[in-house]
Amino acid sequence: MVYNGNGRIRRRAGRIAAAVVAGVAGASLAVACSAGTVTHAAPAEDAPRPTVVLVHGAFADGSSWNEVIEKLRAERYPVVAAANPLRGPAEDATTLRGLISRIEGPVVLVGHSYGGSVISAAAAGNDKVKALVYVAAFLPAPGETALELTNRFPGSTLPGTLNPVPFTTIGGTAGTDLYIQQDRFRAQFAADVPEDRAALAAASQRPIAQAALEEKATVAAWSEKPSWDIVTTADLNIPAEAQRFMADRAHARVTEVNASHSVAVSHPDVVADVIEQAATATR
Repeated sequence: MVYNGNGRIRRRAGRIAAAVVAGVAGASLAVACSAGTVTHAAPAEDAPRPTVVLVHGAFADGSSWNEVIEKLRAERYPVVAAANPLRGPAEDATTLRGLISRIEGPVVLVGHSYGGSVISAAAAGNDKVKALVYVAAFLPAPGETALELTNRFPGSTLPGTLNPVPFTTIGGTAGTDLYIQQDRFRAQFAADVPEDRAALAAASQRPIAQAALEEKATVAAWSEKPSWDIVTTADLNIPAEAQRFMADRAHARVTEVNASHSVAVSHPDVVADVIEQAATATR
């Protein structure tokens, strides 16, 4: 499925052909079943809905999901926007697993950008997590890093916009936090977001530890759970080709949209729709 900038949908010819074949096959089955009609009912409207857990990535916070949350809540989905520490995939996944353990019932995990690395680690071997949704995100395989995957394909202009800020923890560990320079934030991260909204996001952005982008993945939940992926074709952070490579490898159900890295802000309807597709499949 491909969304253009106005949110309209184009379905590939191959998928149309597949639908026609499926329709013919379905008709043949109906004729062959003389004892009765075979039907597959959709989930009942009052069927329990899984909790959607949204995990933001670098240079963002939970407010980046606000419009998506509104749309999901309107459809009666329980939603939690997790606070991602942005310290490293293993550490952040541990924090996320703690949150998931306090949620009753099944969970759909949604990760944006670096949040994809976190949900890939947190969901591994976790039976409560029924589906994964990646939004302009990383889907690393064991041994890969976010930085390596970004650099594997041309197109990212992020490095030239970063403002590195050194820090030292109470325990004495030194590191570097990365911010996007505020005057370059909109062009780099949110080109299709209104200027005033992008300015707020630039001022409230949360930094990511540089080491988090260099930490190797150890597990990949997408290899064991059904996955959906939104690929952003105007992305200057994670090149679209890198996103496609990771989505294809994970056998994810892909939706492409002509959007910046901030697709949850600029196209919340698309993001909410894909999340609902994943959630419906778990019911």
